[in-house]
Amino acid sequence: MNCTITRTFNQLAQLITAVSIFAYTGIAHAEIAPAEKPDLKLGFIKLTDMAPLAVAWEQGFFLDEGLFVELEAQANWKVLLDRVITGELDGAHMLAGQPLGATIGYGTQADIITAFSMDLNGNGITVSNDVWETMNQNIPQKDGKPVHPISATALKPAVEEFHARGERFRMGMVFPVSTHNYELRYWLAAGGLHPGYYAPQRGDTSGTLNAEVHLSVTPPPQMPATLEAGTIQGYCVGEPWNQQAVFKGIGVPVITDYEIWPNNPEKVFGVSASWAEDNPNTHLRLLRALIRAAYWLDENNNANRAKAVEILARPSYVGADAEVIANSMTGTFEYEKGDVREVPDFNVFFRHHATYPYPSDAIWYLSQMRRWGQIPDAKTDDWYMKTAAQVYRGDIYTQAAKSLINDGLMKAEDFPDFSQKNFVRPAQGELIDGVTFTPLQPNAYIDSFDIGLKGTDTP
Repeated sequence: MNCTITRTFNQLAQLITAVSIFAYTGIAHAEIAPAEKPDLKLGFIKLTDMAPLAVAWEQGFFLDEGLFVELEAQANWKVLLDRVITGELDGAHMLAGQPLGATIGYGTQADIITAFSMDLNGNGITVSNDVWETMNQNIPQKDGKPVHPISATALKPAVEEFHARGERFRMGMVFPVSTHNYELRYWLAAGGLHPGYYAPQRGDTSGTLNAEVHLSVTPPPQMPATLEAGTIQGYCVGEPWNQQAVFKGIGVPVITDYEIWPNNPEKVFGVSASWAEDNPNTHLRLLRALIRAAYWLDENNNANRAKAVEILARPSYVGADAEVIANSMTGTFEYEKGDVREVPDFNVFFRHHATYPYPSDAIWYLSQMRRWGQIPDAKTDDWYMKTAAQVYRGDIYTQAAKSLINDGLMKAEDFPDFSQKNFVRPAQGELIDGVTFTPLQPNAYIDSFDIGLKGTDTP
């Protein structure tokens, strides 16, 4: 109750400040009309990459736009998506694959769009201490520490030990269309381990057909406890739940997604297409606030990250120990206890044009959905292009960004060149298996993998 009262007083104080600013500066955002729906409820999952939402609230960016926002933690990704679809939530922190999965009808059918990419990178793959002991025997060492990145080939002996005992080797991920699912599958397959197929046309949505490693859904905050209980032998999740395993001494993160694919897209802010059509000015004002929050998180070489850690540690947001959150949010990552390494871009919120919703991001997710059978039939390259552009709405983002530039709140050089098509995300590194991502030729990309569906294959 005290926390709620404090938040209410804080928001009232911010509103008074915002009104004063408008009164003295005359900022009117002339090109964007007032919000059609100023009172909003937005959902999130307790992960550090929900930070732009928390910062937009705490720094008064929502109020600057005349928006009165309630941020509400959700039980899991399915509940979050369902509540956006029904209108119980106006929008939400989403897995980058969720708007795509809904739009193509994998799971729940709904038209969901995103005009804001919330971050790049931010995930890790953690294994139990027992599995790590087996893996570590197969990893090159330098100065007494494992050489990174660690290939999934080092996991093979542990998997084979389980199979020899007649047991399944199980790993957790957060949702069937999550980045975590596809990154974990990518890492396993790159190391010669088959993560299994989905066969929705046959009613099999387990994703374990032909699997050497069985993947299952576990909500992010439950990952460490599920690992400690021995229900799973490892998992892929966002922060702070990899660092929590180190903190508790129950597991070892073996690789980050930055090592699997540098500057990969991670979460997005999603709304229903109908909500965006009914509330175009509200949507633009939300985007303005989120863009400013993302910029704040990365400005001056992450100078605000310590304050962001303090915000995220609060129970109303992530609710984990600040020490654990700081491990990754401040440019480092701890693997084994004491093995702390510099990873300055582990969490990126604005650099590298992180916030722009490049359609190529969508195409990578769609390619992995096809590779593992969630899209059971072959599609044309044109289908991938159109689907990506339908869901990832750079045109709406551009309106919001240009208005911030015109208001003098941000500079043109902070953004992509809006005179260009901006279809393909720049500044991405090589994937861990060395396979080149070719977003303009998605079928050629899908066909290039040793493990996975290709051509007209069906699971």
